[in-house]
Amino acid sequence: MDKQPRQHKPKNLLVTGGAGFIGSHVVQRWVTGHPEVNVVNLDALTYAGNLTNLTAVEHADNYTFVKADIRDGAAVSKILREHKIDTVIHLAAESHVDRSIDGPMEFLDTNIMGTATLLHACREYWKDTAEGYAGKLFYHVSTDEVYGSLGAEGLFTEQTSYDPRSPYSASKAASDHIVRAWFHTYGFPVVLSNCSNNYGAYQFPEKLLPLFIHNIASEKPLPVYGEGINVRDWLWVEDHAAAIEVILRGGGLGETYNIGGENEWRNIDLIRTLCRIMDGRLGRAPGTSEKLISFVEDRAGHDMRYAIDAAKLRDDLGWRPSITFEEGLEKTVDWYLANSDWLKEVTSGDYRSYYARQYGDR
Repeated sequence: MDKQPRQHKPKNLLVTGGAGFIGSHVVQRWVTGHPEVNVVNLDALTYAGNLTNLTAVEHADNYTFVKADIRDGAAVSKILREHKIDTVIHLAAESHVDRSIDGPMEFLDTNIMGTATLLHACREYWKDTAEGYAGKLFYHVSTDEVYGSLGAEGLFTEQTSYDPRSPYSASKAASDHIVRAWFHTYGFPVVLSNCSNNYGAYQFPEKLLPLFIHNIASEKPLPVYGEGINVRDWLWVEDHAAAIEVILRGGGLGETYNIGGENEWRNIDLIRTLCRIMDGRLGRAPGTSEKLISFVEDRAGHDMRYAIDAAKLRDDLGWRPSITFEEGLEKTVDWYLANSDWLKEVTSGDYRSYYARQYGDR
């Protein structure tokens, strides 16, 4: 694999899934931080895609939104050619474990076939350009869940064998292998990253932190799987967006980089910390929100522990998390409490009708 120093400089950047949680932060970072780069946001606007995440940049001269599905090869090819795309950050994916257990086929179709369709379209376009693959890059964003489950000790490294345990993680593992196959088979320019649990502003409230912030504020139950002893590494989404830029610009072709927040927390400890912060913010007596905790039957195939070793990213490219989990958690709580209208909007379904009028039904 190519480990030579490089400095990739995109001119026309396509972000798939750019209206989603992580994608919207990536789009905002590139639109506002790099006015010389034309940023195209491709999103199918499924339930977790929300263009109100991008109101701050929607009128920027270097930003374009296109409603499309990555499984639609003709639509993807048209976008690549019309916007002369030289760089792709591929974030579009079905991404919730519980929903993958209830309905696995959508995950397999989008995450596997969607990725393959996107790769094929990029290869067909790029290989026929005058410069070929020179100056081109396909960045595939993946998850630490592909590695399976850790015991009490150890960390996931880039050499850890894949051992996915859910339809979601299996679909992401398959897409990772397909991306690497394009690199080895066709010399196609790729880079990959596998990240730990993201948190922060604009996260759809099916995920733990926004759901529990909403439930605490509404004095609703906080259902905790099993005994709450499952461990996750937490990565602030803005740190993730920064890491993606660092890897895109300087990562070795064909290389994989693990991105972690250096923040391992047991679920129950995280939730109790969240309850204490929320009690303070809402002016409640200490311990009030903890009374909302209830323990429920554990999720099928629930991995016990994830923990990322991000030494390669730190040592090779100089990236480290900018804030502690406690700092990020307080920022996250403050954002959701200050943006209660956003939370009501994305959970009401009203905005979906608006998008249907603006862009057509899905």
